[in-house]
Amino acid sequence: MWAIKALFFDVFGTVVDWRSSIIRELGMFGSDKGIDADWADFADHWRSLYQPAMEEVRAGRRPWTILDVLHRESLNTLFAQFGIDGCTEAELDYVNSAWHRLDPWPDSVKGLTRLKQQFIVSTLSNGNTALLVNMAKRASLPWDVVLGAETAGAYKPTSQAYLRNIDSLGLTPDQCMMVAAHNDDLRAASAFGMRTAFVARPMEHGMMQASDLKAEDDWDVIANSITGLADTVLS
Repeated sequence: MWAIKALFFDVFGTVVDWRSSIIRELGMFGSDKGIDADWADFADHWRSLYQPAMEEVRAGRRPWTILDVLHRESLNTLFAQFGIDGCTEAELDYVNSAWHRLDPWPDSVKGLTRLKQQFIVSTLSNGNTALLVNMAKRASLPWDVVLGAETAGAYKPTSQAYLRNIDSLGLTPDQCMMVAAHNDDLRAASAFGMRTAFVARPMEHGMMQASDLKAEDDWDVIANSITGLADTVLS
């Protein structure tokens, strides 16, 4: 590991438990507004619109658009589908900002704190900068730098999303490791010359999760937590 200078982390699912957090936020909003809905189902549907929305940008069918805006458009769609009405624009904005208030997995802060003693620790997320900074402040995530789709002007898994952020730190891909709970993210990063670490998050999508339950390729490091990753790379 002596050649590695920076660890780049996927955030949604790898560092933070987005699903439980979104269900909690939606449930509190529904309780305050007297809205009864299957919020777990709503959260899953909201997340399912994530990739299709970004693909419109990746494919060039719409200009660069940050994730907060894409999430808000998806939220409008889902409120209509679930028959939820009577909400003000300010209330919808607040619900949309739930993605800024995601809780970390129990091992994340401790693991990142240990890792930053030796490496630059950075986000490499599809989240926009304000979202990631607000999340980090609330959850005490000790990033050295916040990078991602907005700083690159591109969404993963395009090459620009990885390479432009690596270049911004004055590094080369082989000096950087992508850390993710998603095999497809690591495949892309590996194809662009990065080292790779898989951190298993078998509950990211709840009890019925069917994908990314284990490492599917021979990644450089395979761990069950970020503290486990620290145990390996700092040994």
